[in-house]
Amino acid sequence: MAISTMTQNHLVAPHNTNRFNMVPAQQQHVAVDLPKVKIPNGVSRLAESISHALHLHLHVDPQSQTNHQKFNLDILSHHEEKHSTPTMSPRENISQKWHEIQGCSNWEDLLDPLHPWLRREIIKYGEFAQATYDAFDHDSFSEFCGSCRYNRNNLLEKLGLTRNGYKVTRYIYAMSHIELPRWLERSHVADSWSKDSNWMGYVAVSNDEETHRIGRRDIVVAWRGTVAPCEWYEDFQRKLDPIGHGDAKVEHGFLSIYTSKSDTTRYNKSNASDQVMKEVTQLVQFYGQKGEEVSLTITGHSLGGALAKLNAYEAASTIKDLPISVISFGAPRVGNIAFKEELHQMGVKTLRVVVKQDWVPWMPGLVFNESLKMFDELTGLEWVYTHVGAELKLDVRSSPYLKGGMNLPGFHSLETYLHLVDGYLSSKVPFRLEARRDVALVNKSCDMLVDELRIPHCWYQLANKGLVCNAHGRWVRPKRDPDDIPSHTREEACSISDPLPVGNQTYGMSWISS
Repeated sequence: MAISTMTQNHLVAPHNTNRFNMVPAQQQHVAVDLPKVKIPNGVSRLAESISHALHLHLHVDPQSQTNHQKFNLDILSHHEEKHSTPTMSPRENISQKWHEIQGCSNWEDLLDPLHPWLRREIIKYGEFAQATYDAFDHDSFSEFCGSCRYNRNNLLEKLGLTRNGYKVTRYIYAMSHIELPRWLERSHVADSWSKDSNWMGYVAVSNDEETHRIGRRDIVVAWRGTVAPCEWYEDFQRKLDPIGHGDAKVEHGFLSIYTSKSDTTRYNKSNASDQVMKEVTQLVQFYGQKGEEVSLTITGHSLGGALAKLNAYEAASTIKDLPISVISFGAPRVGNIAFKEELHQMGVKTLRVVVKQDWVPWMPGLVFNESLKMFDELTGLEWVYTHVGAELKLDVRSSPYLKGGMNLPGFHSLETYLHLVDGYLSSKVPFRLEARRDVALVNKSCDMLVDELRIPHCWYQLANKGLVCNAHGRWVRPKRDPDDIPSHTREEACSISDPLPVGNQTYGMSWISS
């Protein structure tokens, strides 16, 4: 069973059917570390059963296989030419149209064809989500396993994302009261930074220059997904728990990660929900008092996309009249139909970016899902899972740079998603060859690029796998910079109480985030 890859050597310009002018826009990305994932046999069997159940037709097309073997030399030449060009074009001022870009009309007429301004913003938020993987220490031999490698003041700088124009104001930590495989990374070292918490994401806010460009002060919450999502599919499809005061229910495991806390921990005396909501509320109040228009954009990949929806639900319930958008990538279903309807009634705008060959968005509720909505309404059952919001569907086969075949981690990889977004024009138009984002990023942690590109698979890792040669010629683990060592006391004492740049001056905040 394999997925064929179609190669294209031509480009058809899309018709301008949007409500405002199409202007080219691309994004840049700086590559950093992700772990290599081993696929359990059970997951391969799961993928096969899903493909049969959903009629995805994951078969080898002889003609497309021949095309793949004869990878077009023009495309290779075009790729070589781009090596000496920037990976990002100048960014446009979208201040007059930011409400449409953020989904005030549910992205009507902006998705097919995909408006270039929206494409750039999707990739920007996708890169913020990617940062939660890139900065995550998943080395079980590290005493800091499960933490962020960098402190919040230099996180975006270390990952090459300062060009996006945001400042990180708060880190988010999470735990769970139920056992969920591989979402929680633990250190083998006895004296580790934390035994039961993981770094789960961060809150950031746009600086003055970016605020001017996008037309409002934008608060971003980025949630981390699981390091090995193919290991938790069985755990996230069983039980729905109530949320809010109505009939809305959400998946038990997702809610546990979002709301679990314990007085015996250092990093989760307050849960992820309390941490993020306190920070967002204070930022909204601070900039609101200055007369600025404020938005909240929540992003995440995989499990992070599920947590983003829970975060959006709580934010909409807590902070009135705040424009809230969710940009998720490869996210599973989160709750029942009532949860979807309540999000809609509260004005939350959700854009789900989905790769057709990725199995995670089909979970949970492979059988009991939104297709049974009529049955649910007739019987009053509340256990039917449903997706929320608008969908941007991508296809691995659209890119001439990607291999065919069955590659579950590759299909689900956020870098694959961002590559496909960057090349997407419309459902009827081939992959755009003028896409600027570096194709090599796709192979950071998987083997998705065609061999003709000569990009090694899983190529990005720490130099010498993190070891350094000391003054005596011995290879040892380096000590972390003191500022990059996790510290719950520093988290409690700093956060958004640090000065933030406003205009040409710096304003301190009188309250402290815990």
